[in-house]
Amino acid sequence: MSDFISASAQTGRSVTLVGMLVNSLLIALKFLTGIFGLSQALIADAVHSVSDLFTDTVVLLAIRIGRRPPDADHHFGHARIETLASVIVGLSLAATALYLAFEAVLNIYQHTEYHPTGLALIGAGASIFLKEALYHYTAYIGRRIKSQLIITNAWHHRSDALSSVAVLAGVAGAQIKPSWYILDAFATLIVSFLIVKVSLDILKKTLREISDAAPSPEIVDKIKECSLTIDGVINTHDLRIRTLGGLFQMEIHIVVDGTLTVIEGHQIAKEVENCLNREIKDIDKVIVHVDPAGQRKG
Repeated sequence: MSDFISASAQTGRSVTLVGMLVNSLLIALKFLTGIFGLSQALIADAVHSVSDLFTDTVVLLAIRIGRRPPDADHHFGHARIETLASVIVGLSLAATALYLAFEAVLNIYQHTEYHPTGLALIGAGASIFLKEALYHYTAYIGRRIKSQLIITNAWHHRSDALSSVAVLAGVAGAQIKPSWYILDAFATLIVSFLIVKVSLDILKKTLREISDAAPSPEIVDKIKECSLTIDGVINTHDLRIRTLGGLFQMEIHIVVDGTLTVIEGHQIAKEVENCLNREIKDIDKVIVHVDPAGQRKG
């Protein structure tokens, strides 16, 4: 597991650095095409991209610390740092959405008019393509290294792509018919609501992890069923599971024949542990306690 953590940390850093490079290029591209293409919306979208650099920095620091192995001061590792960073990124995502919504409502109320040129279309189109590609790449890496933080950051990339879709719609509408300039604001408002929903889903998941909430009943039942398939296991009890850095840490008590030797009981416990590691995805640590049949609890 330590080798996996070390390799995943390096992979997480690499994908985040790629994201920072793409975001830096897009900030320059959006500002230039927004200024010379006469698109205030694209300039605002460039400011949105600046927030992505902030979250990329948070992710980079969290991956560097959070994927460190356990040490004398952190017996369970540092994965909680990743969880806290996910909360920061989720809140940043929500703040970005609220900012976009406020700007959209203000533009609608004030009937703000922008008359962008075709150059703004190029900037918005390039942003959509690059950020959507970055979302898929980052989300894939996040699933592969089992990092909720990286997956959360992927959604931050997609929020940028969605805001660029709103910009593209507004710019294209103004190109087709200048009186449709208000389309940009309405499209931005719709996109901001979608981003808020994503951020709330992310925050809900990370807050469950911070509070050590148990996984779904389906996973709990699967753990019990897997344990009971091992020869010698009579029953199970006192199953405890928590999620840390997107991985499960659990302990389970198994009941075996009280006449078995210590070695035989230990072997059954190892078989239960192997079964759980084989059948249950995203396991970090399993502790199996052996109790003799007939022993009273407590």
